[in-house]
Amino acid sequence: MSTDNRFFYEPSKGHGLPHNPLNAIIGPRPIGWISSRNRQGQRNLAPYSFFNCFNYDPPIIGFASTAWKDSVANIVETGEFVWNLTTRRLAEQMNLTSAPLPRGTDEFEFAGLTPVAGNIVAADRVAESPVNFECKLTQCIQLTDANGDKIDTWLVLGEVVAVHIEKHLLSAEGVYQTALAEPVLRAGGPSAYYGISDEQRFDLHRPTL
Repeated sequence: MSTDNRFFYEPSKGHGLPHNPLNAIIGPRPIGWISSRNRQGQRNLAPYSFFNCFNYDPPIIGFASTAWKDSVANIVETGEFVWNLTTRRLAEQMNLTSAPLPRGTDEFEFAGLTPVAGNIVAADRVAESPVNFECKLTQCIQLTDANGDKIDTWLVLGEVVAVHIEKHLLSAEGVYQTALAEPVLRAGGPSAYYGISDEQRFDLHRPTL
């Protein structure tokens, strides 16, 4: 196949485009809206666009932080955190929690959000979020490049030990309604996000041999 119709670049040499396309290609992605506390009980709330679920049983979720930020420091210090689902009606407040506030500022208060203590972990849930996962740290891994050189990015993985779901998101049969929650997904560029709807859904069943 001819490569004449393909744009090609090697990331280590730069992409030569107005914006790095990586985030837009690997997207849209769920948002890791992570709340934590330090040992002194000081709250932190921040969104991470590199986030996903990595195991089913036990449930393991994780996010990556470029640089050793307060969220990572708090989680390593206490071994606990909470993931909060970002919905369309919470998008602006989620975005506020990404502001570069002075160290020690309470992002819950800054964004007008209500902290609620976890049932199992000490970190607070966002009360306005319809789904929260209480998590305990399993691993914090500093990433490396292909040469084995360490880079200033940290992958935080945690086991989900408690789940909170608003009951209206469960069908009469008890099935979670993904689109009904109106989750917000991160795309590429400095400001692009997406939503989903049931109209966009399609089903595929695994082939059987």
